[in-house]
Amino acid sequence: MAVSVDGGGKDDLKTQFITREGIYKLMTLSEYSRPNRVGYSNMQANTSVRVSFVTLPDSSGNGDRICFNVGRELYVFIYKGVKKAADLNKPVDKKMYKGTYPTCHDFNTVTMTAETVSLLVGFSTGQVQLIDPIKKELSKLYNEERLIDKTKVTCIRWVPGSPNSFLVSHSSGQLYVYNEDLPCGTSPPHYQPFKQGDGFAIHTCKTKSTRNPLYRWVIGTEGSSINEFAFSPCGLHLAVVSQDGFLRVFHYSTMEPEGCARSYFGGFLCVCWSPDGRYVVVGGEDDLVTVWSFHERRVVARGQGHHSWVSVVAFDPYTTTLSSSTSNNKNNSDTCDEERTNSDNNECNRMDTTCYRLGSVGQDTQLCLWDITEDLLRQPMCSRTRTSAYNSISSSGNVCSGNGSASGSGCVLNSNMTVKCNSTLTNSIHNKDKENLTESNAVNSHSSPPSFTQRLAGLGGFGDRKESSTNHKRNLSRSAGITPSSITHTSADDPMRLIGTSACPRFDECPLLEPLVCKKIAQERLTALVFREDCFVTACQDGYVYTWARPGKPGGVTTHLASSPASTTAIPVGGSGTVV
Repeated sequence: MAVSVDGGGKDDLKTQFITREGIYKLMTLSEYSRPNRVGYSNMQANTSVRVSFVTLPDSSGNGDRICFNVGRELYVFIYKGVKKAADLNKPVDKKMYKGTYPTCHDFNTVTMTAETVSLLVGFSTGQVQLIDPIKKELSKLYNEERLIDKTKVTCIRWVPGSPNSFLVSHSSGQLYVYNEDLPCGTSPPHYQPFKQGDGFAIHTCKTKSTRNPLYRWVIGTEGSSINEFAFSPCGLHLAVVSQDGFLRVFHYSTMEPEGCARSYFGGFLCVCWSPDGRYVVVGGEDDLVTVWSFHERRVVARGQGHHSWVSVVAFDPYTTTLSSSTSNNKNNSDTCDEERTNSDNNECNRMDTTCYRLGSVGQDTQLCLWDITEDLLRQPMCSRTRTSAYNSISSSGNVCSGNGSASGSGCVLNSNMTVKCNSTLTNSIHNKDKENLTESNAVNSHSSPPSFTQRLAGLGGFGDRKESSTNHKRNLSRSAGITPSSITHTSADDPMRLIGTSACPRFDECPLLEPLVCKKIAQERLTALVFREDCFVTACQDGYVYTWARPGKPGGVTTHLASSPASTTAIPVGGSGTVV
């Protein structure tokens, strides 16, 4: 197996790479995995390896803890980062499950102390466990009999600022609000309508005494999995992405919708907020990174660099460039325009951002880093009059260039953040769209109408997908027994209506971004990406968690190197990846 320091062959694994701030380097001594350091080969569970961090108040500076799941096992270790080698023989806690496997987890930072911390764990069969990996005295089980939901837990989060409330999403398309101090009941819950709108419905639990779940959110089309959700930095807003291809943003306390976006193809798989709460970034089965402006309620840019589904998107707050001025004045806030409750004195700060650093990893085993300036995200969307989404594909109107003016080619932003024209890309997309629509019309004259995904695929211009139709059928399948009939649908009934709108602009209607860095860093698909002050952490499907030192940190390099021919070093097959 060849390992390249930088550049080199396209399929070579990289152990370090260069950015504008210096060189990032893989710290092989800080590699976490199962204690026997054997990758998880039994893919029967087929669950993503997730990583959670917490920093406990510790005067010695050793309060970092890392949690990750591998197959049917869950591990918690003291995390030493780039300082010392990982000691895999002394986990803080280790659990092995039978009949189910962990799918996601989250630490409670509100109630943690130096001696205790609450950890939520979601499972493939729908249960939720609350444990304390330090004291090991706490162990509660929610949805134990699977009376609330029988499907896989896809995401779990503590409500920001709350000591006991948490949210759990399932592949059934349901999102539940729990209170850790309340029981779940011994019979299936009965619900009554509380609020509903376009693409969502909210119910309360109808019982004589208060019990879990407190609320049930039904989001998206029938049986469409909720893949992930994320709270804004101020804790006021909730972004949800689902398999029906929608990003939906809600005001959490009022449960009112605040905006939406549509994928270019397939479902959205991951979501995150910018550090200032101005932008929401999503990734998914269209192989794109999509940037949505909370303030403008529209898609403002797309990033094209991955060659397969995007698994995780995350902002790097330590490399994002912010101005030195912040304000607590509510009237000056562009995004978080409401105060928290009276018990919370922290208001949303307004931070004038000059450049965002975004990271993404995908099933193509690649890491992409993006530098995105705010002035580029504020470019107006190029609009055009059309009678229908189908007619707009074959129309030959002007397209929007980087400065908002009309030109004959699509706008693409390169890694230096300058605008360049890409008429070849635009023309190929138009030609492919025409071919797909011609074939679709010929087939549909003798068969049933195409599905939403098939019609969106015709608009995508991506050609053959890497993933098999079996994978798409599995991920797009509906969960049995779920009938959210109370949901009202307008735009969700026909996603084609959103093509060419601010929720899903065409390729020639918003800027296309190129990654600053795009490197293959694993043999298996990447499933986790976490940015920390001295490093960033990635995980891949075979159960290994890697630490990458930042420039200027122990193991990192401060010198800003010029471009040079790549050097490649061979290591034995099955080695740890150390350059020798």
